[in-house]
Amino acid sequence: MIVGEQKPVKEIKSYLEPYKKVLILGCGTCVKTCFAGGEEEVCELASALRLAFKQQGKKIEIEELTIERQCEDEFIRESAEAAGRNEAILTLGCGAGAQSIARRFSLMPVFPGVNTTFMGTLESQGVFTEECSGCGNCELAYFGGICPITRCSKKLMNGPCGGSSDGKCEVNKDIDCAWHLIIEKLKALGELENLNRYVPPKDWRPASGSGPRKLIREDQII
Repeated sequence: MIVGEQKPVKEIKSYLEPYKKVLILGCGTCVKTCFAGGEEEVCELASALRLAFKQQGKKIEIEELTIERQCEDEFIRESAEAAGRNEAILTLGCGAGAQSIARRFSLMPVFPGVNTTFMGTLESQGVFTEECSGCGNCELAYFGGICPITRCSKKLMNGPCGGSSDGKCEVNKDIDCAWHLIIEKLKALGELENLNRYVPPKDWRPASGSGPRKLIREDQII
């Protein structure tokens, strides 16, 4: 899932200063899971902003709405009526969701309320770990399901740097050495021969080296 964290209230408030009627739009998928932009976060942020503006002596009307996903027009349409009642939109979706909202409501100012951080997993309650860099050419099959691009601090593709200690990364002692994990996993699978395969320098063109990416599924197009 996409992981993000809500921007500070002070920063968000600065975006909304010129407006009297604002829609705070939450997203009920990824950012809800990481407690950055779901229905509860929309409600809490709206209350904090109302109080902050009241203390400043400024009147502001804040409408609250959460849709299932901000990255799909089918769900964005559900917010059209509420958007029409307001002067600006504060989106608590990820960066992709915020841009989708801005594209759909092109004549309205749209502001981000969330800093999109990474694609990751829920490690434990309240702890999210980056797992994927979206490099566009997944090679997990050769590394025991552990990504050296994301998990190795140096993004090494042909073995460890030699600087780890007790299975911990020399760059950050709080994280496991990715190559220690890869080697142990391949040992357990009986697939250490995978490491005899030379991996050439990473071709970043499938990632972001050629501008914004687009995936077209011909079998899904109507």
